[in-house]
Amino acid sequence: MAANIPTNAQAQGGIGVSVPHTEHEDHLHHDEHHEQSFISKYVFSTDHKVIAKQFLITGIFWAILGGTLSSLFRLQLGWPEATLEWLTPVLGKWVEAGKLNPEFYLALVTMHGTIMVFFVLTAGLSGTFSNFLIPLQIGARDMASGFMNMLSYWFFFISSVIMFSSLFIETGPAAAGWTIYPPLSALPQAIPGSGAGMTLWLVSMALFIVSQLLGGVNYITTIINLRTRGMSMSKLPLTIWSFFLTAVLGLLAFPVLFSAALLLIFDRSFGTSFFLSDIYIAGQALPNTGGSPILFQHLFWFLGHPEVYIVIMPAMGMVSEIMATNARKPIFGYRAMIGSLLGISLLSFVVWAHHMFVTGMNPFLGSVFMFLTLIIAVPSAVKTFNWLATLWRGNIRFTTAMLFSIGFVSLFVSGGLTGIILGNAALDIQMHNTYFVVAHFHLVMGSSAFFGLFAGVYHWFPKMFGRMMDEKLGYIHFWLTFLGVYLVFLPMHYVGIAGFPRRYYSWTGFDTFSQFADLNKFISVAAILAFFAQFVFIFNFFYSIFRGRRATENPWQSNTLEWTTPVVPGHGNWPGAIPAVYRWPYDYSKPGAETDFIPQNVPFSQTQSSNMPYEREMAD
Repeated sequence: MAANIPTNAQAQGGIGVSVPHTEHEDHLHHDEHHEQSFISKYVFSTDHKVIAKQFLITGIFWAILGGTLSSLFRLQLGWPEATLEWLTPVLGKWVEAGKLNPEFYLALVTMHGTIMVFFVLTAGLSGTFSNFLIPLQIGARDMASGFMNMLSYWFFFISSVIMFSSLFIETGPAAAGWTIYPPLSALPQAIPGSGAGMTLWLVSMALFIVSQLLGGVNYITTIINLRTRGMSMSKLPLTIWSFFLTAVLGLLAFPVLFSAALLLIFDRSFGTSFFLSDIYIAGQALPNTGGSPILFQHLFWFLGHPEVYIVIMPAMGMVSEIMATNARKPIFGYRAMIGSLLGISLLSFVVWAHHMFVTGMNPFLGSVFMFLTLIIAVPSAVKTFNWLATLWRGNIRFTTAMLFSIGFVSLFVSGGLTGIILGNAALDIQMHNTYFVVAHFHLVMGSSAFFGLFAGVYHWFPKMFGRMMDEKLGYIHFWLTFLGVYLVFLPMHYVGIAGFPRRYYSWTGFDTFSQFADLNKFISVAAILAFFAQFVFIFNFFYSIFRGRRATENPWQSNTLEWTTPVVPGHGNWPGAIPAVYRWPYDYSKPGAETDFIPQNVPFSQTQSSNMPYEREMAD
């Protein structure tokens, strides 16, 4: 189909050469847009921008569902003795005698973690913005393979349908925790949530991993091969660097989880013993011998820790771009920012066992992982310093996207500091199974990644839909969310240090923890209110798609290439030749310049008054 064929030299294997449209090509594009049906244009589309919107809207659905599940189990934790009979019409048999079924509580926790980590923060965040921004910011007509890109979304969608269907089966969804540790996940007869729900979980995750691998190959290939003329790697926006390295992490780490899930299916269905040994159920010994549940933990966390950065690095790149744009300053330490991303990517593969200090590993081995864990704080600190230096004495515009970017840095620092504590093996062993860990990873990964996601939506919404989101509603959304997150997770650090256990259905049987009853209610109220605050965003998002103020071509006065396209780009992004690139993406407030921003496609010959000595040579 003509609309799916890039018309620059990139389509013929060229790298970074822009060729104008011919009249014939323009005619083909014109005809194709008129001939496309709704199904081919918006459902089975190969346009990267449409696929990005599909990922985003699917991710919003999953975020609402994941937040609803967390509100349900926070009701249980805040008021463990209260009757929940009023939930019977929704939850049915999972409410027994006015109480939440304990096994269903485990399922709620499992599905909440799975949904938020994989379906929202991995697919919803990276799938949306990698798809949307990579071709636009590097100067490409589309992804390297539009068909593979479409398959990536539909594998994700089928995975979503399977995971969602597990909520409605008789025995309930998976209930082994989002980390699905054996033997609970490996024995279908262990608890109801170890049965069909666990099988559906594994099938869903296998398809999800296929989706991520298809997307990752596409992102990497596109960035390496389809950059426009002049777009060297040293001129890429930090968003593209973050998406590129995130895709590399995913390609190296996700196959390991796939293998772990496959071996787990063998243990569950074919009598193997990869993760099982010396198991007794109701006093009867099972025949499984020779396996090790610790092996599964190694396989899971070899993906699990890079997954933290697969989630957070796209947000880091977008926050860097948004901060430079709204501080009206060049990003501080561009090369150091790239170096820190590379350092984080490398180190993320050699620290996985800091999640396993309580498994009885050799203390020397534990000390190695502890040392590497503390080392990874260095590139993270470099990024934080550079963000703060970018803000320092900037002419800051407090747009909603900027507020969420600053909020991202705040949460990243707050959660990261507690990570240093948990990186110490002696301290982690004491606090591993407490709410201190819950508070840590919800701040540093969960909440901060969500803030990066919100920042990206508010900033690039005009390019996605041609309209502006309402800034006043955006401010309300930010402050309610920012305060809500801290009111939920700061008290959790306190109760965690006091030893309050995580994953417990009820704590009322422990006199030691009764003193935290009021604090638990406070956390639950704050969590539920913070969840309902997200409906301000939901309303603003969908209302603005249809009724928002119409956007201009470059509403934020930004330098990157996506703002050189029409307000709402068609398939192919640029109606004529793709612009060439002459400069890096952060020429803001340059001394001697006529304006406080100079887009990447402006030659040095047009900015003689602001050129540096080496730039004057390039202008000659």
